[in-house]
Amino acid sequence: MSDPVSDLGFVHRYEPPRTAPDSSTLLLLHGTGGDEHDLIPLGALLDPAAGMLSPRGKVLEGGMPRFFRRIREGVFDVPDLIERTHELAEFVGAAAAHYKFDGARVVGVGFSNGANIAASLLLLRPRVLWRAALFSPMVPFVPDTPLDLTGTRVFIGAGRNDPIARPESALALAELLRRAGAQVTLSWHEGGHALTPEEVTAAREWLEEWKRQSAGRSAQR
Repeated sequence: MSDPVSDLGFVHRYEPPRTAPDSSTLLLLHGTGGDEHDLIPLGALLDPAAGMLSPRGKVLEGGMPRFFRRIREGVFDVPDLIERTHELAEFVGAAAAHYKFDGARVVGVGFSNGANIAASLLLLRPRVLWRAALFSPMVPFVPDTPLDLTGTRVFIGAGRNDPIARPESALALAELLRRAGAQVTLSWHEGGHALTPEEVTAAREWLEEWKRQSAGRSAQR
């Protein structure tokens, strides 16, 4: 287990891949009140072979780290979100160069606030994330210009009884990403605003499936 480091612009943890050095890297983005340690166990469940890059959000709300400011629950400070999304994108690029992982194979994994900034990365900096697994996300904002997310695959895990990231928000995000060309898998559970074993299993199976497909295409070349 690595200790947190504070360079490259964010306090963060980096765990190198456990197998081939060209494995994908999971960008782990915690929810409100989390830190760089929170989603490491989730990353290990989703893809034990992957590297893991886990930054700590730089905004404090009542002493709790977040990745961007909000005006109140469910209402985002969009200018701040946009600025911090670009800042996070630059961090990922700097980390890829520093730790020598493949910046073209970064999989965003976020919960709640972390899922929202991962969705914002898809909308603002679409080439930063190769794939994304978003748990309890909302629509961060609706972009002014058309997007091209062709070739990007996104998993959305959503609770039918989530009082914060309501089901209609997950549906709207899925539709927004699909219109941009992304392949979206929307997985429902009956719970609220929390990670559930069922959606973690569904996300792991989703990751394994496209890895098998990618391996199959490579073998045919």
